Amino acid sequence: MKKSRSADRRSAAKSIVAAKNVDEYLAGVPEPARSTLNKMRALIRSAVPPEAVETISYGVPTFKYKGGLVGFAASANHCGFYTMSPSVLAAFEPELERYETSKGTIRFPLDKPLPAGLVRKLVKARIAENEAKHKR
Repeated sequence: MKKSRSADRRSAAKSIVAAKNVDEYLAGVPEPARSTLNKMRALIRSAVPPEAVETISYGVPTFKYKGGLVGFAASANHCGFYTMSPSVLAAFEPELERYETSKGTIRFPLDKPLPAGLVRKLVKARIAENEAKHKR
């Protein structure tokens, strides 16, 4: 018997939830979202300091540097980039107007990562925010 697409998504979602690390998480994500998230991961890695840590937090691939920095994930109909900061999203509102946003989340298509320059700017803004909080 052939599995339906929704059954495949549910199966993938279960393996994603149980992921112990980012590689495991990404292995459970179906295409085209897996390729999109791999690109996002590489962009984030290129922008974070070497001492940043990659982990799974609340079931989501997350980078930590002086606290939670950014995360990314796939859902059935879109991918998400999590800035963990409503103020950072507000600062980039004009550049984000074509995306659906809420609090610290940016949603984008399964097959199209956010623009590289935008991701780097968002990550750098979060680094600056975490460093400022850490100095207090």
